[in-house]
Amino acid sequence: MEAESVGPPPRQRRRLLFHQISVLFLTFSAYAAFHASRKPPSIVKSVLGPEAPSSSSGGGGWPPFDGPRGPHRLGELDLAFLSSYSFGMYLAGHVADRVDIRRFLALGMLASGASTSAFGVAYWWGVHRLSFFLVVQVTSGLVQSIGWPCVVAVVGNWFGKSQRRGLIMGVWNSNTSVGNILGSIIASSVLDFGWGWSFLLPGLLITVVGAFVWAFLVSDPGDLGFESVTMEIEMNEPGVVELEDLDQAIGEEMGLLESKEMNEVDPVTAIGFLEAWRLPGVAPFAFCLFFSKLVAYTFLYWLPFYIRHTGTSAFCYFSFWGFT
Repeated sequence: MEAESVGPPPRQRRRLLFHQISVLFLTFSAYAAFHASRKPPSIVKSVLGPEAPSSSSGGGGWPPFDGPRGPHRLGELDLAFLSSYSFGMYLAGHVADRVDIRRFLALGMLASGASTSAFGVAYWWGVHRLSFFLVVQVTSGLVQSIGWPCVVAVVGNWFGKSQRRGLIMGVWNSNTSVGNILGSIIASSVLDFGWGWSFLLPGLLITVVGAFVWAFLVSDPGDLGFESVTMEIEMNEPGVVELEDLDQAIGEEMGLLESKEMNEVDPVTAIGFLEAWRLPGVAPFAFCLFFSKLVAYTFLYWLPFYIRHTGTSAFCYFSFWGFT
């Protein structure tokens, strides 16, 4: 008697691995582009605010941020973005559970590119109305919030409870740092040509990456038939139970289990806000993330502005303590 139990055939395994790598690359690039498009405000604050040095990029500040209330108005822009971003995360999570994630993510990236570029266009159009910048920031926060729920859902679909999930997520989650670095480099490198370019180029970057996501991202392995990849059993010797008989027995047993479970468990649906808070570990993780993001976004948005206006002594102090 000869019985052999194997996983998916080598060709299927290679195909699955290829798509997993492509999903990691596309989602990594997508969220890195999201973070890159968030960096320009922190870089440009130094030329928008009061007492900005005269140059082709700023010319002594940009109304309405060049007066005594300039720093306060710059802070209002951050408040507008982060408030709409936090509210949008709640909405985006619900929507992502109910629509095509690939299209939803791609549309969010295209909209983020448009809103980021709209901020920069104010440089060439000579816009000086605070209301315009506030509307742009609120819009940016809403569309930027689409990114995180979507990329996490896609990665979860493809990797689930993999034994290497910690390693995979650890490497993959560096997308935030890569995006921040890339956004800082792009925004600062073109600042002398006019601060509008510091927004336009990251906006173009996320738009291009969004087009690739729309064209190539596969949000669920089931879309490619990987759900049907099961263990194959070859039984060639006489006296061995036929595969059809085994399938029939398993099918009958599973049918009994499914009928029992249908009476006990409701169909799987997207959970609500309160149900999510009751999941084990959600509340502690949320509070830890709250304080870590509090520190991270403080430096993300205000450290370049602070260093620009306090001189090299403060920069040396922060460098010594590892904040830069």
